Amino acid sequence: MKLISFDLKADFAFFRKPDTNATINLSYNIIHRPAVLGILGAIVGLEGYKEKAKLPQYYDVLKDVKIGIEPLSHDKGNYSKTNIKYSNTVGYANKGTNFLTEELTLVKPEYRIYLLLDEHKDYQKQLVENIRNGCAEFIPYLGKNEFTAWWSADSYKEYHFSDERQPNGSVRIKTIFQKDHVLKNNVEAPFPDLLNFDNTESPFIYFERLPKDFDLSLMQYDLGEFAFSNYLIKNAQTLESLFFINELNAYVQLL
Repeated sequence: MKLISFDLKADFAFFRKPDTNATINLSYNIIHRPAVLGILGAIVGLEGYKEKAKLPQYYDVLKDVKIGIEPLSHDKGNYSKTNIKYSNTVGYANKGTNFLTEELTLVKPEYRIYLLLDEHKDYQKQLVENIRNGCAEFIPYLGKNEFTAWWSADSYKEYHFSDERQPNGSVRIKTIFQKDHVLKNNVEAPFPDLLNFDNTESPFIYFERLPKDFDLSLMQYDLGEFAFSNYLIKNAQTLESLFFINELNAYVQLL
C-alpha cells in the first residue's frame, strides 16, 4: 500500500447541496469523498454517469480507495463565496419565460487530497503515475465542468505511515475527520471531549455535514458529521481509520 497526497485547486467550485431551494443553490464548502472519487475517475479515464439509478464506472472501480481531505488556503475552514446568477432562456426548461437561478460558488478553493492506494490494482497504480506526472485522461473539475481543476506535479508527495500507532495524549489531525463516534454503551461523547483548548494561537473549529459515500438502496448521498480544526485532539483513539504520517508527525483520517 502507498500513501500519497496532491494539492487540488480551481478558480471556482460548486458542490451542490441537494437539499437547497430552487432560487439559491448552495454548495458544500469542503470537497467530499464522492466528489473526489469522480475526480480520480477522470484522472485515470473511467466513465461517469450514463444511466439513471446506476452508479458510474469510476465508483465501482475506486470505491475501496481510502481518502483524506485537508483544506488549504482557507479562512478557519471557510472559503470565500460569490453569488453567480444564471439565466436559462431555453423554452422547454422554462415554459416560455426566462428562468433565473443563483449559485453560491466557492472562490479559489484548494485541498490536499490524501490517498491510500494498492499498486497491485491496475487503476490504482495508474492513479499514482498520473498524479505524480500531473496528467489526466479526462479534464477533472470541481463540481461543474466549467470549473476546471488542476494540480502541479510538484505537489505530489509520498509518506511513511502506520495504521497501528494508537493516538496517545493530544494529537494533531491534519484532515477533516468524522466526529460522530461511540465511546461505550452506545453513548456518543460530547464533541468538546475531543479537544485540547490550550494548544495554539488563533484556534478554530469548522463543522460541516458532508456526503461520506452513496446510499446504495436510496441512490443518494449518505451524510456524516465532519469537523476540521487546528486544535490538538484528545481521545483520538475513539476515531476510526486514523493513520500516523511520520513526515508530518500527525494523523490523517482516511475513509
